[in-house]
Amino acid sequence: MSRFLPRLAAVAALLALPAAAGAAEPIPVGLVAALSGQSAVSGEAITRGLTIAIDEINAAGGVLGRPLVLIRRDDESNPGKGVAAARELIYRDHVAAFFGGIDTPVSIALVPLANKEKTPFLGVWAAGTGITRNGASPNFVFRVSAVDALVDERLLRYAATVAKAQHPGLMLINNPWGESNHKGLDAAAKAAGMSLAGAESFEVGDADMIPQLTRLKGAGADAIILVGNAAPAAVVIRSLDRMGWSVPVISHWGISGGRFPELAGPSAEKVAFVQTYSFFKSAPKSEQVLAALEKTYPTIKGPEDVIAPVGTANAYDAMHLLALAIAKAGSTDGPAIQAALEALPPYDGLIKRYAPAFTATNHDALGADDYIMVHFAGGRIVPVE
Repeated sequence: MSRFLPRLAAVAALLALPAAAGAAEPIPVGLVAALSGQSAVSGEAITRGLTIAIDEINAAGGVLGRPLVLIRRDDESNPGKGVAAARELIYRDHVAAFFGGIDTPVSIALVPLANKEKTPFLGVWAAGTGITRNGASPNFVFRVSAVDALVDERLLRYAATVAKAQHPGLMLINNPWGESNHKGLDAAAKAAGMSLAGAESFEVGDADMIPQLTRLKGAGADAIILVGNAAPAAVVIRSLDRMGWSVPVISHWGISGGRFPELAGPSAEKVAFVQTYSFFKSAPKSEQVLAALEKTYPTIKGPEDVIAPVGTANAYDAMHLLALAIAKAGSTDGPAIQAALEALPPYDGLIKRYAPAFTATNHDALGADDYIMVHFAGGRIVPVE
């Protein structure tokens, strides 16, 4: 992808604004996400959620009488490129705030920059516990997404109650996201009185996972808890198929941000994984957003066509919460927005009623009760129940 495309997209967005809104200087907001590569689906889903929300906000008069405009930067799932992209958004584009994408290692790398430059950073996918719980005061990092420590409890509960597993084994990507979940799964297993068969790690580029899976099978694993993005997770599933080992696989949501069904083959549909939202939910707000998606993106004919719905839904709510904070702050000043995010009134979002979304001690808007379990069916994400 050309590095000029996101800039052209931002210019096009400005030109497309209604004349009345265009009379005021736009408020730029940024996105640092995977817009190319194996996880590009996640970046597109986030873009769609932000775009629909921005269109709604601008149609209602913008924020502080000014239209919002989205400026995107591709991090290519690379922490160094993510930091460079965020620096450009902060120093050159002067964004009021920026959003982050699927990769925990990238988001972890962005945290010090956001706190140093006092620019609010809203995570809408990456679930690493330390992203928001980073020890900074004041903390400029917020999240409308899952949190590993809570997801891990949900995955093990599903393994025990639905898969009837008592001795699950872990397959974890070898990066900070995998490490975050290893700690969380260990703690959740102890709290639930479960024993883990073992923990194995893998690299993004590994072509075969049979050695790790063989060790877990030998240790008596009766389910696999999988943490990884689409491409390496697909290798795990293909390796299981080659082994002929039919074991329940319960996955974190990284598999929903890429080409997992295509890469993993038919067995992809057997994998249950966690999400924060499904557009199969029947509710007025869901129908409203789905109608906007169908109008804006002609390939969407129904809820089953919403790619990576978690990214779309999280981003949509996060954009509206940011707009409320800017309005409450009466300013695009970073510290003022940060303080406003910690003091928002209740808000009825797409995913839930936020009452409130954040506090001074909790920068995670979603909790364990907001998670649902889904699976792929014909390449589409649908609830398991």
